[in-house]
Amino acid sequence: MSSQGSDYSLDQVEGMIGRLENAADLTQDVIENAASEEVIEELVRTYKIDKTHDGERGIGRVRRTILESELVSKEIKKLVGTRGDPTKEFDVLVPDEIYNDAIAAIRSGKPVVLYGPTGTGKTTFAKQLALQESIGYTLHTATPSWTAKDIIGGIEPVYSEDSISYRTELGYVTEAVKRAKDFNIQYSVILDEITRADISKIFGPLYTSIENPHQTIIETEEGEAIELDPKVNIIATMNMSDRTVNELDNAITRRFAMIELSEYTDEGRRRLFENWTTKYLSDVSWVDTGQLEEFLYTDHQRLNNGREGKDRVMQFGPMHYEDVIQFIRSADGIYTDSDIAVGRAYRTYILPRLLNTATYPQIEQILEHYRELDEEFTYDLMPAIELAAGQLEAKQQTLGSRA
Repeated sequence: MSSQGSDYSLDQVEGMIGRLENAADLTQDVIENAASEEVIEELVRTYKIDKTHDGERGIGRVRRTILESELVSKEIKKLVGTRGDPTKEFDVLVPDEIYNDAIAAIRSGKPVVLYGPTGTGKTTFAKQLALQESIGYTLHTATPSWTAKDIIGGIEPVYSEDSISYRTELGYVTEAVKRAKDFNIQYSVILDEITRADISKIFGPLYTSIENPHQTIIETEEGEAIELDPKVNIIATMNMSDRTVNELDNAITRRFAMIELSEYTDEGRRRLFENWTTKYLSDVSWVDTGQLEEFLYTDHQRLNNGREGKDRVMQFGPMHYEDVIQFIRSADGIYTDSDIAVGRAYRTYILPRLLNTATYPQIEQILEHYRELDEEFTYDLMPAIELAAGQLEAKQQTLGSRA
């Protein structure tokens, strides 16, 4: 019961909003003892009381109380759990069959790996899947130092001046399991760019748990047994460049659903570029957005699919081009000529990323590709061309010294 001796009604709560906005303890008491879901929904939707106390994002004490409430609907829990996440505003631009495959795999209980070349929107799509299939999610980006302990947890030493003790720390997956259990919700954990880590090393114990889902993975400090839970979705992303899925350890391909993100439909790419120019350049008068969209589309199309009589250069995701458009937006007042701004943006963002993994023949193709675009469009691509030419010369010198 509430501190007032009865459940809080909507009328009572509306009359004490000022006090609630300045008192987290009182807010928690109201949520725990609300007379109906309508009371909590009003606090969340109208007054954004969770944002007042817990900030733009994250699960603080007020959001935790809302998520733990048996009175609150999944819809309100989802609103609270994803407060401040801009992903909700993004269109899903992957092809329908890829979207459907991913949703079906998750609903079948399979962990999912989204793989493909850099810049295809794997992380954004992972968040969209998490938002579609669960109340909330956490995202962790892999590093070379990751171990199995980062995934499932382990024993950590705690040092003081003259002693050492030990405590159990949960990993990214087991923490997600605990949240799903504590809040009684569907929850997702995203493990981003897992190829940065040693996949076999970090996933070893997880593989065993996937094969034996009722096996205890770890026990919490309080002795609570943690095992894989069907309410938890595991979504990983993996940069593959020009490698194939067949080059991966069989252990992961047997236990995860492998969803490739590489190609966007023509309509999807055009819509993506149009969305970005509308978002960033609608008030930049010196840029012809229609011409820019056509240039970006042509560049991406020929890089990935080639043109008549020529093979593709390399796989390269369309998400890289958002940086170009943002650069042009930021250059307003610095440049007044889009021909120059586009060339500098390509020199800053696109060429370094293409050249980073390019082989010697690909560097030659990149150089030829941008010389052709420089002739077709009015944009001054010489800064980008010079960068490619310099890298080609450096490669030639390296190969010459080895001859």
